[in-house]
Amino acid sequence: MSQNINYTTNFIQKIILKYGIAFLFILISTSYFSTFSFGQGENQMVRFSGLVVEGDSSYGVSGVHIYIPRAGRGGVTNALGYFTIPAMEGDTVMVSAVGYKSSQIVIPKRGESLYSVLIDLKEDVKMLNEVVILPYANAAEFKDMVLAMDTSDPLIDQMKENLNNEKLNQMAANMPMNANSNYRYLMQQNLNARNNKFFAPSIPLLNPFAWSKFIKSIRDKDYKKPLRTTTGGSSGGN
Repeated sequence: MSQNINYTTNFIQKIILKYGIAFLFILISTSYFSTFSFGQGENQMVRFSGLVVEGDSSYGVSGVHIYIPRAGRGGVTNALGYFTIPAMEGDTVMVSAVGYKSSQIVIPKRGESLYSVLIDLKEDVKMLNEVVILPYANAAEFKDMVLAMDTSDPLIDQMKENLNNEKLNQMAANMPMNANSNYRYLMQQNLNARNNKFFAPSIPLLNPFAWSKFIKSIRDKDYKKPLRTTTGGSSGGN
């Protein structure tokens, strides 16, 4: 009887030694997969999407970075300001763009596969100090350069010569009559002829006013001035 008991005990010990390692491996694997399944059921994967706008504007902002630090992935908004990325419930999403304040969004645990938001960015205005760029090392060097500057300009000298009063008067005296002047002269001659039609022609030699005008012209040396010439416009008007 005692031999049978010893045989049974030895047999059980052999079974335990032979299959104990495999049993322990199965137990650990079962515990690990149970924990992983429980964790997956607690944090579900969702498709995170949304539209990024600026202030009260309804237009989207393009080029905004959407990044999940824990997962190491992210994306950027398209030309319309829209984005979509995969994420897990409970993830913290960083939203950043140049010229705007950064913000964070936490994916809530709702048990749904889709989550969409409307992100309103705030401008981050930074005033920079004024920077004056000068081509000279100091003010003294700049002053010396200004004092040594050559301000003469051939065009300015030519303009001063053309605007000289004496030259302008000479050009005005030698300027021929234009079409308007010829027309007025012709009309005046016709008017004088019509007014003097029934009068005998006067002799200028007996007119004291004519002699006075003649003497005055001699004193003023009008005979040295060039005579004005009429253009062909007078013949056309006649």
